[in-house]
Amino acid sequence: MYYEYIGYTANRQVVKGKIDAAGEKEAGDKLASNGYQILSLKASSGPAITGMPSIFERGAKPEEIILFSRQLALLLESGVGIVQSLDLLKAQTTNKAFASTLDLIISDLRAGVSLSVALDKHPKAFNKMYCKMIAVGEQTGQLESVLRNLASYTEQTNAAIRKVRQAMTYPSIVIVLAICVGFLAVTFILPPIMDMFKSLGGKLPLMTQLLISFVGFMGDYGVYVMLVVVAICIIVYMYIKTPDGALQKDRFLLKMPVLGRLNLLNTLARICRSVTILFRSGLPLPEILKLAAESSGNKVISNALMDVEQDIIKGEGLASAMSRRPEFLPLMVEMTRVGEETGSLDNTLTIVADSFEIEAGDKLQTILGMIEPAMTIIIGLGVAFLALSIFIPIYSSMSLIGGK
Repeated sequence: MYYEYIGYTANRQVVKGKIDAAGEKEAGDKLASNGYQILSLKASSGPAITGMPSIFERGAKPEEIILFSRQLALLLESGVGIVQSLDLLKAQTTNKAFASTLDLIISDLRAGVSLSVALDKHPKAFNKMYCKMIAVGEQTGQLESVLRNLASYTEQTNAAIRKVRQAMTYPSIVIVLAICVGFLAVTFILPPIMDMFKSLGGKLPLMTQLLISFVGFMGDYGVYVMLVVVAICIIVYMYIKTPDGALQKDRFLLKMPVLGRLNLLNTLARICRSVTILFRSGLPLPEILKLAAESSGNKVISNALMDVEQDIIKGEGLASAMSRRPEFLPLMVEMTRVGEETGSLDNTLTIVADSFEIEAGDKLQTILGMIEPAMTIIIGLGVAFLALSIFIPIYSSMSLIGGK
């Protein structure tokens, strides 16, 4: 059962929130053990607001998590209490949704909940690996160091994702503009011109006839075509949200020509960095692989990591278990073997992550170098087809008019 409370701390700071307890006496005892003097305590009909996940709760941007982690580490190192530190960070954030999340976390902390548990109630802002690392920091007394490592890890992984997004911005804008211009031309500009050609008579060129047929088809059935396209997109979206659909989507992303290798490199680089930061925290290897699998972002790689985890539990070495899975590239396997033999797995995997990110960056630039001229050629051919389809009949029509 949940109880709403209002009270104050030893330094006369007012606190309020909800607490889960079997009865009113137990709720009072819990709050008293946390050093609260209770002013009001009454039963609540709903679950505790603090930490309750909501479908309307928004996450935080990676940049906000990086800044939050670094500033919290700095405040804690300066001797500021955890609750006061979070209050300061909440006051200065410009993201209202993230500020609301921090407010719920602060209420949980005042109710006696640990920081890692309070963060775990907000998975859209703090993933499982982040919360697990915070728990390790709380247990070892190295929370400030863990926060700095998490900030660095988030910054490195976000940098790779940001590079891909920035590189794809220009091609995406060009493609969208080309589609919009083509749609407007076929829907509004070309039909009157095509009607004029038909009224003038004469034999039209093949490409003009094809254009007239296409415009007529879109005029008659364009709405239905759009509805079919939208329906297919919805069906595909719903399918990839299922476990089997997500697996098939991720497998396709890894098997795509040219782009498949790029996706694999980025995913493995993220895995290497995840294993590195978890290994340095002192977690056992099976738990490291489980958390790395959850944060991989690819079901195929995640399943492979879970298989490796089972082999390790049976007593097999990490590199040996990875070598039987084609998802893990030879460089990653061999460097893992070196790391196991030298006791420096975190350092060797950091080198692998750097190597994969460099190769992924080079491949991305190569792909973009191929995409831009290809897009120029395709758009140029489309414009040439439209121009010839329109201007050749115009010249023919002028000769017909002149002949009359």
